[in-house]
Amino acid sequence: MQLKVKTVLNGIQPFVGFIYDDIRFCRGRRGCGRRVEITLQPHAGIPAKCSRCLQPSPGYDQLPQRSWLFPPLWGLKTFFLYGPRRVNCPQDGVVVEHIPWSQGKRPVTTAMMGVLARWARRLSWKETAQAFHTSWEAVYRSVQWFVHWGLEHRQLEGVEAIGVDEIHWGKGQKADNFLTVIYQIDPHCRRLLWLGRRRTQATLRRGLAELGAPVVSALKYVCSDMWKPYLKVIAAKIPQALNVLDRFHIVGHLNEAVDEVRRGEQSRLHGRPVAQRLKGMRWQLLRRGSRVRGRARSKLNALLASKLATARAWNLKESFDYLWHYRSPIYVVAYLGYWCERAMRSRLEPMKKVARMLRAHEPLILNWFEAKGELSSAAVEGLNNKIRVVTRRSYGFRTYPAMELALYHSLGRLPEPRLTHNFC
Repeated sequence: MQLKVKTVLNGIQPFVGFIYDDIRFCRGRRGCGRRVEITLQPHAGIPAKCSRCLQPSPGYDQLPQRSWLFPPLWGLKTFFLYGPRRVNCPQDGVVVEHIPWSQGKRPVTTAMMGVLARWARRLSWKETAQAFHTSWEAVYRSVQWFVHWGLEHRQLEGVEAIGVDEIHWGKGQKADNFLTVIYQIDPHCRRLLWLGRRRTQATLRRGLAELGAPVVSALKYVCSDMWKPYLKVIAAKIPQALNVLDRFHIVGHLNEAVDEVRRGEQSRLHGRPVAQRLKGMRWQLLRRGSRVRGRARSKLNALLASKLATARAWNLKESFDYLWHYRSPIYVVAYLGYWCERAMRSRLEPMKKVARMLRAHEPLILNWFEAKGELSSAAVEGLNNKIRVVTRRSYGFRTYPAMELALYHSLGRLPEPRLTHNFC
Protein backbone atom coordinates (compact mmCIF):
# COMPACT_ATOMS: atom_id res chain seq x y z
CA MET A 1 0.00 0.00 0.00
CA GLN A 2 1.39 3.37 -1.01
CA LEU A 3 1.61 6.10 1.64
CA LYS A 4 0.47 9.42 0.28
CA VAL A 5 1.66 12.83 1.47
CA LYS A 6 -1.95 13.86 2.03
CA THR A 7 -2.41 10.90 4.38
CA VAL A 8 0.66 11.93 6.39
CA LEU A 9 -0.56 15.52 6.65
CA ASN A 10 -4.00 14.43 7.79
CA GLY A 11 -2.37 12.25 10.42
CA ILE A 12 0.05 14.78 11.93
CA GLN A 13 -1.39 18.18 11.00
CA PRO A 14 -5.21 18.05 10.74
CA PHE A 15 -7.24 21.27 10.76
CA VAL A 16 -10.92 21.16 11.74
CA GLY A 17 -13.01 22.79 9.01
CA PHE A 18 -10.34 22.45 6.28
CA ILE A 19 -9.22 19.69 3.92
CA TYR A 20 -6.03 19.13 1.93
CA ASP A 21 -7.15 19.47 -1.67
CA ASP A 22 -4.07 19.27 -3.88
CA ILE A 23 -0.31 18.73 -3.42
CA ARG A 24 1.92 19.84 -6.27
CA PHE A 25 5.67 19.69 -6.84
CA CYS A 26 7.05 22.63 -8.80
CA ARG A 27 10.09 21.55 -10.83
CA GLY A 28 11.57 24.96 -11.38
CA ARG A 29 9.44 26.56 -14.04
CA ARG A 30 9.74 30.24 -14.69
CA GLY A 31 8.54 32.15 -11.66
CA CYS A 32 8.25 28.98 -9.56
CA GLY A 33 11.35 27.43 -7.92
CA ARG A 34 11.72 23.86 -6.72
CA ARG A 35 9.15 23.64 -3.99
CA VAL A 36 6.06 21.84 -2.75
CA GLU A 37 2.69 23.60 -2.81
CA ILE A 38 -0.14 22.28 -0.64
CA THR A 39 -3.58 23.71 -1.45
CA LEU A 40 -6.27 23.74 1.23
CA GLN A 41 -10.03 24.16 0.85
CA PRO A 42 -12.76 24.85 3.42
CA HIS A 43 -14.89 21.91 4.52
CA ALA A 44 -18.34 22.25 2.97
CA GLY A 45 -20.20 21.12 6.09
CA ILE A 46 -18.35 23.22 8.70
CA PRO A 47 -18.93 26.99 8.89
CA ALA A 48 -16.05 29.44 9.18
CA LYS A 49 -15.15 30.96 12.56
CA CYS A 50 -14.59 34.59 13.45
CA SER A 51 -10.88 35.27 14.05
CA ARG A 52 -11.67 37.40 17.14
CA CYS A 53 -14.38 35.58 19.09
CA LEU A 54 -13.89 32.14 17.43
CA GLN A 55 -17.65 31.72 16.99
CA PRO A 56 -19.17 30.23 13.80
CA SER A 57 -20.32 33.04 11.51
CA PRO A 58 -21.97 33.32 8.08
CA GLY A 59 -19.73 33.95 5.08
CA TYR A 60 -19.32 37.36 3.51
CA ASP A 61 -16.82 37.01 0.63
CA GLN A 62 -13.47 35.42 -0.22
CA LEU A 63 -10.03 37.03 -0.52
CA PRO A 64 -7.31 36.18 -3.07
CA GLN A 65 -5.16 33.13 -2.48
CA ARG A 66 -2.25 33.55 -0.08
CA SER A 67 0.77 31.40 0.78
CA TRP A 68 2.28 30.38 4.14
CA LEU A 69 5.70 28.84 4.64
CA PHE A 70 5.50 25.30 6.08
CA PRO A 71 8.34 23.07 7.43
CA PRO A 72 10.34 21.73 4.48
CA LEU A 73 9.61 18.33 2.98
CA TRP A 74 12.65 16.44 1.66
CA GLY A 75 14.70 19.63 1.85
CA LEU A 76 12.25 21.50 -0.39
CA LYS A 77 10.52 24.72 0.55
CA THR A 78 6.89 23.93 1.28
CA PHE A 79 3.94 26.33 1.19
CA PHE A 80 0.29 26.21 2.18
CA LEU A 81 -1.98 27.88 -0.40
CA TYR A 82 -5.41 29.10 0.61
CA GLY A 83 -7.84 31.91 -0.17
CA PRO A 84 -9.16 33.18 3.19
CA ARG A 85 -12.85 33.89 3.60
CA ARG A 86 -14.33 36.88 5.33
CA VAL A 87 -17.24 36.34 7.68
CA ASN A 88 -19.99 38.64 8.91
CA CYS A 89 -19.76 38.11 12.67
CA PRO A 90 -22.77 39.41 14.66
CA GLN A 91 -20.41 40.63 17.37
CA ASP A 92 -17.30 41.83 15.51
CA GLY A 93 -18.65 42.66 12.06
CA VAL A 94 -16.88 41.75 8.82
CA VAL A 95 -13.53 40.14 9.63
CA VAL A 96 -11.23 37.49 8.19
CA GLU A 97 -11.98 33.94 9.31
CA HIS A 98 -9.88 32.12 11.87
CA ILE A 99 -7.01 30.31 10.15
CA PRO A 100 -5.67 27.61 12.54
CA TRP A 101 -2.24 27.22 10.90
CA SER A 102 -1.40 30.94 11.04
CA GLN A 103 -0.93 33.74 13.58
CA GLY A 104 -2.25 37.08 12.38
CA LYS A 105 -0.95 38.22 9.02
CA ARG A 106 2.39 36.44 9.24
CA PRO A 107 3.26 34.52 6.03
CA VAL A 108 4.71 31.63 8.07
CA THR A 109 2.73 28.73 9.54
CA THR A 110 2.72 28.11 13.28
CA ALA A 111 4.55 24.82 12.73
CA MET A 112 7.32 26.57 10.83
CA MET A 113 7.60 29.30 13.47
CA GLY A 114 8.14 26.60 16.09
CA VAL A 115 10.90 25.00 14.02
CA LEU A 116 12.66 28.34 13.43
CA ALA A 117 12.36 29.35 17.08
CA ARG A 118 13.81 26.09 18.36
CA TRP A 119 16.75 26.20 15.99
CA ALA A 120 17.36 29.85 16.88
CA ARG A 121 18.47 28.64 20.32
CA ARG A 122 21.30 26.61 18.81
CA LEU A 123 22.34 28.85 15.91
CA SER A 124 22.45 32.56 15.34
CA TRP A 125 19.30 34.00 13.80
CA LYS A 126 21.14 34.67 10.55
CA GLU A 127 22.41 31.08 10.32
CA THR A 128 18.91 29.77 11.09
CA ALA A 129 17.47 31.86 8.26
CA GLN A 130 20.12 30.60 5.85
CA ALA A 131 19.62 26.95 6.84
CA PHE A 132 15.88 27.09 6.18
CA HIS A 133 16.07 29.42 3.15
CA THR A 134 14.02 32.16 4.75
CA SER A 135 14.59 35.70 5.96
CA TRP A 136 16.04 37.05 9.19
CA GLU A 137 12.72 38.82 9.71
CA ALA A 138 10.86 35.48 9.64
CA VAL A 139 13.17 34.09 12.33
CA TYR A 140 12.75 37.23 14.43
CA ARG A 141 8.95 37.09 14.23
CA SER A 142 8.99 33.37 15.05
CA VAL A 143 11.09 33.92 18.19
CA GLN A 144 8.83 36.85 19.13
CA TRP A 145 5.70 34.67 18.92
CA PHE A 146 7.43 31.84 20.79
CA VAL A 147 8.57 34.11 23.64
CA HIS A 148 5.24 35.94 23.99
CA TRP A 149 3.39 32.63 24.17
CA GLY A 150 5.82 31.33 26.77
CA LEU A 151 5.60 34.45 28.95
CA GLU A 152 1.80 34.25 28.93
CA HIS A 153 1.79 30.59 29.98
CA ARG A 154 4.77 30.35 32.35
CA GLN A 155 4.21 29.45 36.00
CA LEU A 156 5.89 31.49 38.75
CA GLU A 157 4.70 29.47 41.74
CA GLY A 158 7.42 28.13 44.01
CA VAL A 159 9.94 30.95 43.44
CA GLU A 160 11.72 31.36 46.79
CA ALA A 161 15.14 32.79 45.86
CA ILE A 162 15.99 35.47 43.31
CA GLY A 163 19.21 37.15 42.24
CA VAL A 164 19.33 40.82 41.27
CA ASP A 165 22.22 42.19 39.25
CA GLU A 166 23.13 44.66 36.53
CA ILE A 167 24.96 43.94 33.29
CA HIS A 168 26.44 46.16 30.62
CA TRP A 169 24.97 46.08 27.13
CA GLY A 170 25.98 47.92 23.97
CA LYS A 171 28.73 50.49 23.64
CA GLY A 172 29.56 53.30 26.02
CA GLN A 173 28.62 54.01 29.61
CA LYS A 174 25.26 55.68 29.07
CA ALA A 175 22.40 54.87 31.41
CA ASP A 176 20.57 52.92 28.70
CA ASN A 177 23.62 50.68 28.22
CA PHE A 178 22.98 48.97 31.56
CA LEU A 179 20.31 46.37 32.24
CA THR A 180 18.70 45.27 35.48
CA VAL A 181 18.13 41.51 35.53
CA ILE A 182 16.14 39.36 37.94
CA TYR A 183 16.89 35.63 38.04
CA GLN A 184 15.33 32.73 39.84
CA ILE A 185 18.20 30.92 41.57
CA ASP A 186 16.41 28.12 43.40
CA PRO A 187 18.39 24.85 43.28
CA HIS A 188 15.69 23.14 41.21
CA CYS A 189 15.25 25.99 38.71
CA ARG A 190 17.58 28.74 37.52
CA ARG A 191 16.20 31.03 34.87
CA LEU A 192 15.73 34.60 33.75
CA LEU A 193 12.55 36.10 35.20
CA TRP A 194 12.75 39.72 34.07
CA LEU A 195 15.05 42.32 32.57
CA GLY A 196 14.74 46.03 31.96
CA ARG A 197 16.76 49.02 30.90
CA ARG A 198 18.91 51.01 33.35
CA ARG A 199 20.05 50.10 36.85
CA THR A 200 17.88 52.43 38.90
CA GLN A 201 15.40 52.06 41.72
CA ALA A 202 12.52 52.70 39.32
CA THR A 203 13.70 49.86 37.06
CA LEU A 204 13.86 47.31 39.87
CA ARG A 205 10.51 48.47 41.26
CA ARG A 206 8.95 47.96 37.83
CA GLY A 207 10.46 44.49 37.56
CA LEU A 208 9.12 43.39 40.95
CA ALA A 209 5.71 44.83 40.07
CA GLU A 210 5.59 42.82 36.84
CA LEU A 211 6.46 39.63 38.70
CA GLY A 212 3.39 40.24 40.83
CA ALA A 213 2.62 40.65 44.52
CA PRO A 214 2.06 36.89 45.16
CA VAL A 215 5.54 36.07 43.85
CA VAL A 216 7.28 38.90 45.73
CA SER A 217 5.53 38.12 49.02
CA ALA A 218 6.61 34.45 48.80
CA LEU A 219 10.33 35.22 48.41
CA LYS A 220 12.65 33.99 51.17
CA TYR A 221 16.08 34.95 49.81
CA VAL A 222 17.45 37.74 47.64
CA CYS A 223 21.04 37.65 46.44
CA SER A 224 22.50 40.97 45.30
CA ASP A 225 25.64 43.06 45.22
CA MET A 226 26.19 46.30 47.17
CA TRP A 227 24.60 48.65 44.63
CA LYS A 228 22.70 51.13 46.82
CA PRO A 229 19.61 51.62 44.58
CA TYR A 230 18.99 47.87 44.62
CA LEU A 231 19.50 47.56 48.38
CA LYS A 232 16.95 50.33 49.05
CA VAL A 233 14.30 48.74 46.84
CA ILE A 234 14.89 45.26 48.27
CA ALA A 235 14.56 46.58 51.85
CA ALA A 236 11.34 48.42 50.98
CA LYS A 237 9.61 45.91 48.70
CA ILE A 238 10.84 42.54 50.02
CA PRO A 239 11.30 43.10 53.77
CA GLN A 240 10.52 39.47 54.66
CA ALA A 241 13.34 38.07 52.49
CA LEU A 242 16.90 37.54 53.66
CA ASN A 243 19.15 39.80 51.57
CA VAL A 244 22.44 37.98 51.05
CA LEU A 245 25.63 39.70 49.92
CA ASP A 246 27.61 36.88 48.41
CA ARG A 247 31.34 36.39 48.87
CA PHE A 248 31.88 36.63 45.11
CA HIS A 249 31.26 40.39 45.07
CA ILE A 250 33.31 40.99 48.22
CA VAL A 251 36.29 39.10 46.81
CA GLY A 252 35.89 41.13 43.62
CA HIS A 253 36.21 44.38 45.58
CA LEU A 254 39.29 43.04 47.36
CA ASN A 255 40.92 42.09 44.08
CA GLU A 256 40.20 45.54 42.65
CA ALA A 257 41.80 47.14 45.71
CA VAL A 258 44.94 44.99 45.41
CA ASP A 259 45.22 45.83 41.72
CA GLU A 260 44.83 49.53 42.45
CA VAL A 261 47.64 49.37 45.03
CA ARG A 262 49.86 47.52 42.54
CA ARG A 263 49.28 50.06 39.77
CA GLY A 264 49.96 53.00 42.04
CA GLU A 265 53.12 51.49 43.46
CA GLN A 266 54.41 50.48 40.05
CA SER A 267 54.01 54.05 38.82
CA ARG A 268 55.66 55.45 41.93
CA LEU A 269 58.67 53.11 41.71
CA HIS A 270 59.08 53.37 37.93
CA GLY A 271 62.75 53.14 36.95
CA ARG A 272 63.95 51.68 40.26
CA PRO A 273 65.27 48.07 40.44
CA VAL A 274 62.66 47.06 43.03
CA ALA A 275 59.91 47.82 40.52
CA GLN A 276 60.95 44.70 38.56
CA ARG A 277 59.38 42.56 41.25
CA LEU A 278 55.97 43.95 40.30
CA LYS A 279 56.40 43.40 36.58
CA GLY A 280 54.09 40.72 35.17
CA MET A 281 52.56 39.96 38.57
CA ARG A 282 49.03 41.21 37.99
CA TRP A 283 47.26 37.89 37.44
CA GLN A 284 49.28 36.08 40.11
CA LEU A 285 48.17 38.68 42.66
CA LEU A 286 44.52 38.37 41.65
CA ARG A 287 44.46 34.60 42.00
CA ARG A 288 43.90 32.77 45.24
CA GLY A 289 47.22 32.02 46.92
CA SER A 290 46.68 28.24 46.94
CA ARG A 291 46.33 28.28 43.15
CA VAL A 292 49.64 30.03 42.43
CA ARG A 293 52.26 27.35 41.75
CA GLY A 294 55.62 26.78 40.07
CA ARG A 295 57.69 29.74 38.94
CA ALA A 296 54.81 32.11 39.57
CA ARG A 297 54.83 31.03 43.23
CA SER A 298 58.55 31.72 43.49
CA LYS A 299 58.08 35.22 42.08
CA LEU A 300 55.17 35.80 44.47
CA ASN A 301 57.25 34.69 47.46
CA ALA A 302 60.01 37.08 46.43
CA LEU A 303 57.50 39.89 46.23
CA LEU A 304 56.09 39.08 49.66
CA ALA A 305 59.60 39.14 51.15
CA SER A 306 60.17 42.64 49.78
CA LYS A 307 57.65 44.26 52.17
CA LEU A 308 56.21 46.40 49.37
CA ALA A 309 52.75 47.92 49.75
CA THR A 310 51.43 45.48 47.15
CA ALA A 311 52.61 42.57 49.29
CA ARG A 312 50.82 43.97 52.33
CA ALA A 313 47.63 44.45 50.30
CA TRP A 314 47.83 40.87 49.00
CA ASN A 315 48.31 39.52 52.54
CA LEU A 316 45.22 41.42 53.67
CA LYS A 317 43.20 40.00 50.80
CA GLU A 318 44.31 36.43 51.55
CA SER A 319 43.69 36.73 55.28
CA PHE A 320 40.09 37.79 54.64
CA ASP A 321 39.37 34.33 53.21
CA TYR A 322 39.44 32.89 56.76
CA LEU A 323 36.13 34.68 57.42
CA TRP A 324 34.20 32.19 55.30
CA HIS A 325 35.35 29.24 57.42
CA TYR A 326 33.47 30.40 60.50
CA ARG A 327 29.96 29.22 61.31
CA SER A 328 29.11 31.12 64.48
CA PRO A 329 27.97 34.75 63.95
CA ILE A 330 29.89 35.75 67.10
CA TYR A 331 33.21 34.66 65.60
CA VAL A 332 32.28 36.17 62.24
CA VAL A 333 31.65 39.59 63.80
CA ALA A 334 34.87 39.36 65.83
CA TYR A 335 37.05 38.39 62.88
CA LEU A 336 35.45 40.96 60.58
CA GLY A 337 36.17 43.69 63.14
CA TYR A 338 39.77 42.48 63.52
CA TRP A 339 40.33 42.45 59.76
CA CYS A 340 38.80 45.90 59.24
CA GLU A 341 41.02 47.31 61.98
CA ARG A 342 44.11 45.84 60.28
CA ALA A 343 43.03 47.32 56.95
CA MET A 344 42.43 50.77 58.46
CA ARG A 345 45.94 50.75 59.95
CA SER A 346 47.59 49.55 56.75
CA ARG A 347 47.94 53.08 55.27
CA LEU A 348 46.60 51.64 51.99
CA GLU A 349 43.67 53.78 50.89
CA PRO A 350 42.08 51.17 48.53
CA MET A 351 42.06 48.59 51.33
CA LYS A 352 40.72 51.16 53.82
CA LYS A 353 37.90 51.91 51.36
CA VAL A 354 36.96 48.20 51.28
CA ALA A 355 37.06 48.06 55.09
CA ARG A 356 34.68 51.02 55.37
CA MET A 357 32.34 49.37 52.85
CA LEU A 358 32.35 46.09 54.80
CA ARG A 359 31.58 47.86 58.05
CA ALA A 360 28.64 49.66 56.45
CA HIS A 361 27.19 46.39 55.10
CA GLU A 362 28.02 44.12 58.04
CA PRO A 363 24.40 42.99 58.70
CA LEU A 364 23.98 41.94 55.06
CA ILE A 365 27.27 40.05 55.12
CA LEU A 366 26.07 38.14 58.20
CA ASN A 367 23.00 37.05 56.22
CA TRP A 368 25.29 34.82 54.14
CA PHE A 369 26.11 32.83 57.26
CA GLU A 370 22.48 32.82 58.36
CA ALA A 371 21.63 31.23 55.00
CA LYS A 372 24.36 28.68 55.81
CA GLY A 373 26.16 29.36 52.55
CA GLU A 374 23.46 27.55 50.56
CA LEU A 375 22.58 30.63 48.55
CA SER A 376 25.27 31.96 46.26
CA SER A 377 25.50 34.52 43.50
CA ALA A 378 27.55 32.02 41.51
CA ALA A 379 24.28 31.14 39.76
CA VAL A 380 23.74 34.84 39.00
CA GLU A 381 27.22 35.24 37.55
CA GLY A 382 26.78 32.04 35.54
CA LEU A 383 23.58 33.38 33.99
CA ASN A 384 25.33 36.71 33.31
CA ASN A 385 27.99 34.81 31.38
CA LYS A 386 25.28 33.03 29.38
CA ILE A 387 23.82 36.43 28.49
CA ARG A 388 27.21 37.45 27.10
CA VAL A 389 27.41 34.18 25.15
CA VAL A 390 23.98 34.77 23.61
CA THR A 391 24.87 38.31 22.51
CA ARG A 392 28.26 37.19 21.18
CA ARG A 393 26.75 34.27 19.27
CA SER A 394 24.43 36.68 17.51
CA TYR A 395 27.21 39.25 17.00
CA GLY A 396 25.28 41.78 19.05
CA PHE A 397 21.79 43.18 18.58
CA ARG A 398 21.15 46.59 17.13
CA THR A 399 17.90 47.08 19.04
CA TYR A 400 16.97 46.41 22.64
CA PRO A 401 13.69 44.55 21.80
CA ALA A 402 15.60 41.99 19.71
CA MET A 403 18.12 41.38 22.48
CA GLU A 404 15.35 41.11 25.07
CA LEU A 405 13.59 38.44 23.00
CA ALA A 406 16.82 36.49 22.53
CA LEU A 407 17.58 36.47 26.27
CA TYR A 408 14.10 35.35 27.29
CA HIS A 409 14.22 32.74 24.53
CA SER A 410 17.55 31.27 25.63
CA LEU A 411 17.51 31.74 29.41
CA GLY A 412 13.84 32.03 30.41
CA ARG A 413 13.08 28.29 30.35
CA LEU A 414 9.68 29.21 28.96
CA PRO A 415 6.96 26.65 28.23
CA GLU A 416 6.54 25.80 24.57
CA PRO A 417 3.35 25.45 22.53
CA ARG A 418 2.51 21.97 21.32
CA LEU A 419 4.05 21.52 17.87
CA THR A 420 3.97 18.64 15.41
CA HIS A 421 7.45 19.15 13.92
CA ASN A 422 10.56 18.70 16.00
CA PHE A 423 13.94 18.43 14.27
CA CYS A 424 16.13 19.21 17.28
